[in-house]
Amino acid sequence: MAIKSTIFKAELQIADMDRAHYGTHALTLARHPSENDERMMVRLLAFALHAAGDNEAPLSFANAMEQMDEPDLWRRSLVGDIELWVDVGQPEEKWLRKASNRSREVVLYLYGRNGGLWWSQNGAGLQKFANLRVRLVPAEATAALAALAQRTMKLQCTVQDGTVWMGDGGEPVEIELVELKAAVLR
Repeated sequence: MAIKSTIFKAELQIADMDRAHYGTHALTLARHPSENDERMMVRLLAFALHAAGDNEAPLSFANAMEQMDEPDLWRRSLVGDIELWVDVGQPEEKWLRKASNRSREVVLYLYGRNGGLWWSQNGAGLQKFANLRVRLVPAEATAALAALAQRTMKLQCTVQDGTVWMGDGGEPVEIELVELKAAVLR
């Protein structure tokens, strides 16, 4: 018998001054048995950084852990086109090529202690994907984010001048994302 995903509930209050997005999102996250708290919380961080405004299609968690052709998060247009494809981790180049061909914009969040090493080995080959943006989340920040994980969470996320603070009412986690590659959108 297969082990089922663990369900987490999050109320996420976002104050993103860089994008002028303010809102509260009630989220349900399914943590796959092969996923740890760190990866799940980086997915939640990615959601906070790309949450939809009133005039945009909603951002949603895809089924990437079970459906190999889906990202971690995506925004689809009303006609089903993929506007935004967000992945977390260290995927293969062929996966990012496929994502770049299927979506208007692709954002990759590298995390963990080997994120910089992965980039040094793969970064040159990824320059050809114009619509790909790559951001590194420092290992200290992802470890602190993992400590916030609970089955029921009430989190606040503030973004200002590229710095992110996420917390649950205690001392917030400060996250300085490292922009490794910018996207050039058509």
